[in-house]
Amino acid sequence: MSDRTDAFASTEIECAEGNLRVYHAGERGSPVLLLSGAGVDNAMLSWSRLIPDLARNHRVFALDWPKQGKSRPWNGVADHPRMLRCITEVLDHFDLAEVSLVGMSQGGALTLAYAIEHPERVSSLVALSPGGIISFPPVVHQLLWLIAKVPFIGTGMMTRIFRHRSACAYLAKHGLFAGPVDDFEEVVDQIQQEVLTGGGGSSDWQNASIGFWRMNVDLRPRLPEIVCPALFIQGDKDVGVRPKHTIRAAKLVPNARLEILPGNGHWSNRQSPHLVNPLVADFLAADPASRG
Repeated sequence: MSDRTDAFASTEIECAEGNLRVYHAGERGSPVLLLSGAGVDNAMLSWSRLIPDLARNHRVFALDWPKQGKSRPWNGVADHPRMLRCITEVLDHFDLAEVSLVGMSQGGALTLAYAIEHPERVSSLVALSPGGIISFPPVVHQLLWLIAKVPFIGTGMMTRIFRHRSACAYLAKHGLFAGPVDDFEEVVDQIQQEVLTGGGGSSDWQNASIGFWRMNVDLRPRLPEIVCPALFIQGDKDVGVRPKHTIRAAKLVPNARLEILPGNGHWSNRQSPHLVNPLVADFLAADPASRG
């Protein structure tokens, strides 16, 4: 089983609840912070294919969220406010006054939220199939709330299911991807390893983001406040974040650019790095901060 965690240098940042692991590469250029998704994701799962491409022209940092990857153990709840503070702790630790943020799914939501809350620290952003922009119809919403609040369902049952490699493969094929993936078997191995190490349930951020009647994290009303250059990337076959949600969100961000990737699912950065990597690299290269 392959392990990419030793492919890049890394640093641990001490926090009250535990340590944050941050991978880094590249010695010059403007800084970029990569933010992965929820659940069975981690920095290396999402970004091992993007980091080398960006590191040619940027200082690249990739964060393992609390309770993911090497950011374990973590003794506390990693909800929306705490995750935003994690970003600040990374920026402060590496003395980064301003950074480009690239985030997918949960990381995309936190990318958008951080640009809203701390516009002075975000030079540009890329949001791939971002969370935080979705609402659910009644009954469906309450069912999701119940799953989030009952550990036996949201964590225990999912962990038991995804301990089996066949279940991880099914999740990847039908929930994350929508077409061929050149390193599919490696991805499945990495997902299973994440499950065996930390469990297969939803993240604290996901669980805390949904209230009984409405979403506790709904960024849509504040998206017009984003002032930095923004790129949204969305797979047209995504079953996790439907394209209509990302299209509407991109229209709310002033002068945002939207790229729809045909035949791609939720995890387009892993399904089609040959498409996503140039999109991200070219967009960041056009940011004046990258030439500063």
